[in-house]
Amino acid sequence: MEIFKTVFLLTFLTLMMVFVGNLLGGQTGMIIAFIAALGMNFFSYFNSDKLVLKRYNAREVTRNQAHGLFEIVERLAARAGTPMPKVYIIPDDTPNAFATGRNPSHAAVAVTEGLLKLLNEHEIEGVLAHEMSHVKHYDILIGTIAATIAGAIALLAQFGMFFRGGDNRNNIIVSLVLMLVMPLAASIVQMAVSRNREYMADEGAARLTGHPEWLQSALSKLDMYARSGDLHNATPQTAHMFIINPFSGHNISFKSLFSTHPSTANRIERLEILKDQLR
Repeated sequence: MEIFKTVFLLTFLTLMMVFVGNLLGGQTGMIIAFIAALGMNFFSYFNSDKLVLKRYNAREVTRNQAHGLFEIVERLAARAGTPMPKVYIIPDDTPNAFATGRNPSHAAVAVTEGLLKLLNEHEIEGVLAHEMSHVKHYDILIGTIAATIAGAIALLAQFGMFFRGGDNRNNIIVSLVLMLVMPLAASIVQMAVSRNREYMADEGAARLTGHPEWLQSALSKLDMYARSGDLHNATPQTAHMFIINPFSGHNISFKSLFSTHPSTANRIERLEILKDQLR
C-alpha cells in the first residue's frame, strides 16, 4: 500500500509539472517539464531527507553527546525490529519531533531542544516510539517525498505567474489558474499523507512502550505549547512530518479542514481506548 501511495504522489507531481510546462511553453515546455520532473523525483527519493534536516539546522548526535536520548532510540529500535536510525537534535526551543528517510535502513529521528526540556523521560520515549512507528511502517518515505512535492508545486505556482504577466486575457486566466489551483494542489498532496498515519503511529507507539499514557501526556503538552509559538523555519510543505502540527496556533475552523493532523483531543481519546485494550 505504501509503495502505491509513493508511486501515486510521484506520478501526480510529474503530471502537474507537465501541465505547467504546457501552459508556459506548449509541447516544448511539456518535454522540458517532464525531464525536470523525472530528475526531481529521482533526487527527492535519495536526498529529500537531507534537505529537510538541513532546513531545520538539525545536527546529528552520538551516544556520548546525548546518552539518554540515544539509549531510548536504541531500545525502541530493538523492540520495533528496525535498524538503529541516526539521531538528530534541532536547535529550537519549540518542542516538536519528526522522522525522515526513505526506508528503515536509511532513517533519522529528530527532536528539538525544546522537546527535551519540556518533557520527562517517559514522555520523550512516547514521542520517539511514535516516530519509530513511522519508520517501521515506511511512513517516512511518503512523508518526506510529499514535503518535496508540495514545495515544488508551490514553487511552480510562483514561477508560472512570473512568466505569464501582461494584459492578454489568456495570460490573466492562466495566471489565475496557477495562483488558485497550484496551492490547492499542494494541499491535496499533503492531505494524501493521510491523517490516519498519525493514528496508526500513535497506536504503534503505545504498543512499543506498553504505556499509552506516556504519549497522551506528551501530546497534551506539545499541543498546548504549539498553540502559543511557531517552530522556526517551519513551512506548510513540511508541517505533516511533525508529531504536532507546528502551525496549530493558526488553525481556525476553515483551515482545520485541510490540516495534515487529526485533532490532539481525538488522538488522546483513541489512546485512552487503546489503554483499556492493552490492559
